[in-house]
Amino acid sequence: MNDMHPDVQAALDAARELRHRIADLRERIDGIRARRPSPGGSVVPEVDAMGRLTSLYLAPGTTTKFTGAELVTEIMTAIRESTVDAGLQYRTLMDNETWNAPEASVPAQHS
Repeated sequence: MNDMHPDVQAALDAARELRHRIADLRERIDGIRARRPSPGGSVVPEVDAMGRLTSLYLAPGTTTKFTGAELVTEIMTAIRESTVDAGLQYRTLMDNETWNAPEASVPAQHS
């Protein structure tokens, strides 16, 4: 027999549902990746939702095609654009997430 008060059970159920929603949201955030090519198209970084560089592709011959300074510009431009894209994906996800809390029962106040 369950001797738990219905309000306590409702709170536990709401907490369980919230944990599941948070886990789902974290999984979707972890799946965000942005890959914006450099202006010359020879460099493609991969950036995650937190702006971390997770991969960097250099097309064959890229290191000989550019001077050192040009290569740095190609790489940094692509990383910046990928970071902006990943940030936009993150903000879009968060802006579209609804956190409708269950209605809390408020005891009647007596004067």
